[in-house]
Amino acid sequence: MEFSNSKLLYCHMNTIVCKIFILLLSIFLLRTLFLSPLPGFHWFQHKRVYWIPDYSSSVLQHEIRRDKFLEVPQIIWGLNNQKISFARACLTARLLNRTLLMPSLSASLIYKEIDLLNPISFDKVFNFERFNSLCNGFVRLGRYSDLHNETKPFELQKGSGRKWTKERDLNQLYQCKEGAIDKFEVIKVDGKHPFLWHDHWPITNYARIFECLTLVDEIEADVSTVIARIKAVGAEGRSKGSDFGKNPILPFSSQNYVTYMAIHMRIEKDWMLHCKNLERRSNIHQICSSKEEIMERVANITSQTFPIVVYLAVADSLLEDNSILSGWREGLLPFEKKRLGVWNIYSKHPYLVQSAIDYEVCLRSEVFVGNSFSTFSSLIVLHRTQILLKMGVRSICGDSNFSSYAYNILGDFGAPKKWMTDMSASSLQTISYGTNNVSCHV
Repeated sequence: MEFSNSKLLYCHMNTIVCKIFILLLSIFLLRTLFLSPLPGFHWFQHKRVYWIPDYSSSVLQHEIRRDKFLEVPQIIWGLNNQKISFARACLTARLLNRTLLMPSLSASLIYKEIDLLNPISFDKVFNFERFNSLCNGFVRLGRYSDLHNETKPFELQKGSGRKWTKERDLNQLYQCKEGAIDKFEVIKVDGKHPFLWHDHWPITNYARIFECLTLVDEIEADVSTVIARIKAVGAEGRSKGSDFGKNPILPFSSQNYVTYMAIHMRIEKDWMLHCKNLERRSNIHQICSSKEEIMERVANITSQTFPIVVYLAVADSLLEDNSILSGWREGLLPFEKKRLGVWNIYSKHPYLVQSAIDYEVCLRSEVFVGNSFSTFSSLIVLHRTQILLKMGVRSICGDSNFSSYAYNILGDFGAPKKWMTDMSASSLQTISYGTNNVSCHV
C-alpha cells in the first residue's frame, strides 16, 4: 500500500514538472517570435533611442528588375517638393519591383501655369551613376535607351478626389503587380504628378533616397566655391573683430577652420500671406516669423563662438532689401549672395540649381536655423538628423557642433527651439505640417 502511494506521488510529481517545462518552453518561444526585431521592421525603441536600420544589410536588399519600368509625369514645383516627388516615384517603382525611368525635373518655378515650366533632365542636376551606386538594391533609375519597346505602355490613371482614398490607391498599385499588368514592359502613370500621390512609406525610406542624391560635378564645384567664400569671410571677421561688418567686400584669405551659421529666412510677401492663412486655418500661431523676431531669437543662441558669419538663404526678391543685413547683434556677421560676392555663381543657373546650391550650403553649416513649416528647412533638418545619427548622436539635448533650430518656435532662454527629425514617423506627410520634430526634455 505504501509502495503504491509512493508510485502515484512520483507520477504526479513528474506530471507537474512536465507541465512547468512545457509552460516555460512556450513562454520562451512566444517571446522570441513577438519581441525580436523582424526583417523589414523599420525601427524599434530601445531605452528611448530609435535605431535606424542599416540599408546595406542583405535583409533589405533585393534585385530590382531591369527589364520592367515605371514612367511618371514631369516633376514640378520647388526643389524640395521635387525631391519628395522623385523619392515617392522611386518608392512606387520599388513596390512594383520596377526600374524608374529617369524623370524630367522642372528648372523654373511656376505654380499656376504648368505649360510654362521648363523641363530639365534629372542627370543635369544629380549624378545618375552615383545615385544607382548608392541606392543599389533599394531602388534603381533607368534611361529611355534601356527600353526594348516590345509592348505598348500600360497607362495607369491615378485617381483623384476625396473618394480616392489611401487604401484604394495602394490596392491599385498591388493590382499592377499581377500578371495581366505586370507583363507590360512599361507602366506609365497618367494624371496628377507624384507630389500629390498618396504616401505609403515611412520617413526612413525617403531619407534613404535623399542620401543617394548627389549633385553633378559642375554644381558641386559651385557649392564648394560658395562655402569657401563664406569661410574666407569668416576668417577675415575673426581677425578684424566687430569692425568687420563695415567692410562688405573682402578678398579670399587662407582657409583656417572657421564655422558659419545658415538661416533660411522666409519673410517674403507671398510666404507671409501663405503662413498667415495657414495659421488661421490650423489655429496654430507658431508658423510666421518677422525679420525682427528671427534676429532676436538667433541672437540668443549662445553655443557658438563669436564673431560668426551668418549666411542668409533668402528669396531673390529680398536681395535688393538692405534692411535684412541691418539690426543683427554684435558678433553676427550677416551676408547674402550679393554681399558675399557670389551672385555671379548663382545667376548662371536656373531656379532649381540655385536652390540646390543653397540647400547644400545650409546643410553643411555648423548651425542651421529654419522654419519648421517650410519643406526646404524640414528636408535639410531631416538630412542633418541622418548625419547626426550616423555620428552616434541620439539626442538634441546639450550643445552640439552640428545643431539645428526652428526660429518660428520659441525655445529655452529666448532662443529658437532645437530641432531634430523624429525618424520613427510612419509617413513623410508630417514634415509638410511642421509637426515632425523631437523635443528636448532635460
